[in-house]
Amino acid sequence: MKRIRHSCIQIRVILAAAVIWALSGAVLPAAAKEEDVAALYREYCGRLEAVESRADISANGFEIVESQIFPIELGGYGEVSMIPAFDRRYSRLALFFVREDGTVLYKTDQLETNNRVLGQMKQPNKAIAAVSFQDLNGDGRMDIVLITSCVNESGAYAHKPYKVGDVLFQDRTGTGFYRDYRIADKINRFGMNKGAESITAFVRDGCSTEFLYTATTLDELLDNQFQIITEQCYFRTFGKLGRLQVVPGIYRIASYDVFMIYLVNEQGNILSCLQPMGDYDNLYALKGINCRDIDGDGLKDIVVLARYSYADDAGALVVVSDYSIYYQRTNGFSVDRDIRNYYQCGDEDTMEALVEKARAYWGWKSGND
Repeated sequence: MKRIRHSCIQIRVILAAAVIWALSGAVLPAAAKEEDVAALYREYCGRLEAVESRADISANGFEIVESQIFPIELGGYGEVSMIPAFDRRYSRLALFFVREDGTVLYKTDQLETNNRVLGQMKQPNKAIAAVSFQDLNGDGRMDIVLITSCVNESGAYAHKPYKVGDVLFQDRTGTGFYRDYRIADKINRFGMNKGAESITAFVRDGCSTEFLYTATTLDELLDNQFQIITEQCYFRTFGKLGRLQVVPGIYRIASYDVFMIYLVNEQGNILSCLQPMGDYDNLYALKGINCRDIDGDGLKDIVVLARYSYADDAGALVVVSDYSIYYQRTNGFSVDRDIRNYYQCGDEDTMEALVEKARAYWGWKSGND
């Protein structure tokens, strides 16, 4: 039986990324010089290509994720084992498809999660969050839904875990897989990477959260089954922004309630979109939305207090209370990034207590309004 060899990404892709970085005016550190990156990548590809049996995986510097080994039916080979493994040196994820006798029939590292930091070998992959096998495109062959957990070491979102979703479609011969980068892009850009269910709802069933981020009118939201939380929906006057309707609501995709807040003018046009849910998986309960001046500039700000749920590393459901503050500015709203680092709320916090603590941060005296 002819083995299918993995074809590594051409080195010129990484070289091009390094050149772009250089042209941007940034100074490349020694480890990221294009010749060094190319050499490191050749070394990595050599180790990946050298894996011809299950025993070779660990021997070539890859650490097998034993808890995520699953059987899968490949049309051209029958049942094989899918073995995921992280490269110990660069944290890149590779998938190996292995026969019962240990022979590697197919392998790939062409995954969305290996492209988080372009032009760099080391990637922020930490763990596999979910794996699911389903026929997503109706061709009768099992495809793979893959979600990884990543943590950046630097930058604005350093040390904050986030998920990366991906789909691998089994090819017509049943001897390999292919990806559509456009699908992966939408899964991750529009927050449909929370779980395998939401990815399946998007790829197989055609459900999508994209409209939540691209809609320009309230009617467009409603036409796409956006459900307004009516008890927290009202009009307020926001300085020079005028009289706006605060429109909180959810869109349900699979078992997830995606929570958004829109500020809509009297003509029904969306002026601002707030995303207080952040990286949480699901809105569990909305505790309140309050429009009051928080930072003392005389303009109404927006405070959102809610309970959210997410799955922890063990897959258990976790429910937490959290809040967001949006400061009114002349051209819209900006999210708070200071108070949240100073004060973390708990389940016992009320909206009034939260407003008082937020105002105290800005120097308000208790009882002043």
